[in-house]
Amino acid sequence: MSFFPFLRENARWLAGGFLLTFFASYGQNFYVALSSGGIREDLALSHGEFGGLYMFATLASAATIPFAGRLADRIPIERYAALVILGLGACMLLLANAWSAVIVFIAIAGLRMFGQGLMNQTAMTAMGRWFSLNRGKAMSTAALGHQFAESIMPISFVAFAAFAGWRGAWMINAVFFILIVLPAVFLLTRKPREQSAAEAGYRDEGRQWASGEMLRDPLFWLLLPGLIAPSLIGTTVFFHQVYLTELRGWSLAQFAGSTPVLSVFAVAATFATGFVTDRFHSTVMLPVMLAAMAVATLALGTISSTVAILVFMAGMGVAFGVYSVVLGAIWPELYGTRHLGAVKSLVTAIMVFASAIGPGLSGWLIDAGVSLPVMIQTMAGYAAVAAVLVLFAEPVARKRAAVRKSIPVEVAAP
Repeated sequence: MSFFPFLRENARWLAGGFLLTFFASYGQNFYVALSSGGIREDLALSHGEFGGLYMFATLASAATIPFAGRLADRIPIERYAALVILGLGACMLLLANAWSAVIVFIAIAGLRMFGQGLMNQTAMTAMGRWFSLNRGKAMSTAALGHQFAESIMPISFVAFAAFAGWRGAWMINAVFFILIVLPAVFLLTRKPREQSAAEAGYRDEGRQWASGEMLRDPLFWLLLPGLIAPSLIGTTVFFHQVYLTELRGWSLAQFAGSTPVLSVFAVAATFATGFVTDRFHSTVMLPVMLAAMAVATLALGTISSTVAILVFMAGMGVAFGVYSVVLGAIWPELYGTRHLGAVKSLVTAIMVFASAIGPGLSGWLIDAGVSLPVMIQTMAGYAAVAAVLVLFAEPVARKRAAVRKSIPVEVAAP
C-alpha cells in the first residue's frame, strides 16, 4: 500500500503511537536535563553529585522495566498505555515537589522508567502487533514522534519555566499530560486494529520466542552491540557537549544550533527505513546505521574545524532515524508477537542501561585524564566492529524474517 492511503486508513492507531513516542520525551535525557540547573541549585548538589544520582536513578529504572513491561502481554494495550501515562504523570508531579535528593532520585527513576522506557515500549509493541505487512511504515510514522519532540518539547519547557520556574513547568506539563494526553491516547488505541485478509498470512508465522529464549539465541548477541550503539554513543557525546566545545574552541551555540541538521536527516532516514523494512526486513538497515555513526564520530573525534559538527549531526541523524524504526520492527520479525511485551521490555531495559552507563563511565575516564576526542574515536571503532558483526548476522535474520512473512528464501543455515 502506498504511504498516504496507508496513513488515511490507519490514522487513529498511528496517531496513538505517535503521541506515545512524542510524550515519551518527558523521560528522555534531553528533556530532564533542562531542569538540572534548578535541581542542583535547590538541593545544593554539585555537578558530580547530580550526575551520579541521575546515572543510578536511570540504572534503577532499567532494572524495573522488564518486570513492568511484561504486563503489555497480559492486559489490553489501551489500559496498559493508560497505566504508563498515569505513572509518568505522577512522577512529573513528584519531581515538581521534590525537596530532597531521595525524592529527586525516585522521581527521576520513575521518569526514566515510564517515559524513556515504557512509553516507547508501549508504542512499538502496539505497532508490532497491529501491523505486519506494513509494519515498517507503521513504525516509521510512530517514531516520528521522537523527531518532532526533540524540536518542540525543549522550547515549550523553556517557555513554561520562564514565567513559572522549572517546578511550575513540570506541574503544567503533568496536568496537561494527564487531562489531555491520557484520554486522547486511550480513545485512539481502545479499538484494536483488525488486519486485512492480505495481512492475515503475515501474522504470527513461525516460532514465537519468549524473552528467556531470546537471551539464549546467538543471533541476539551478534545484533546487540550494534543495537545499543545509538544509546551508548549518542547519549555520551551529547552529555559532554559543553566540555567538547570547550576543548575544540567552538561555541556551544554552534553545536546546539546545528541540531536542525540532525532532525532533517533523522526524518528522512526514518521514512526510508520504514519503506526498506516493508520491502525487505529491518536488519538490512543496521549496517547503514552503524556506518553513519562511525563516520559521524570519527569526524567529531579527529577534525578540529566546525565542519566536524555538521558531519556529526548528519551522520547521527541518519543513525537515529534508522534506529527509531529498527528497534521497534526487528523484534516481531525475529521473535514473533506472542511475547512481544516481555521481549520489548527486556530490550528496552538494556537500552536504558546503555544510556546510563555511557555518561558515567566517560565522566570517570575524563577525571582519570583520558582525552574525550580519543574516546570519541574509540566509539567510531566500536561502531565499525558492530557493523561487521551485523553483516555476519544478517543472512540468518533475513531467513527468519522471510519465514515469518511466509516468503520462501534460500539462505545458509546459521
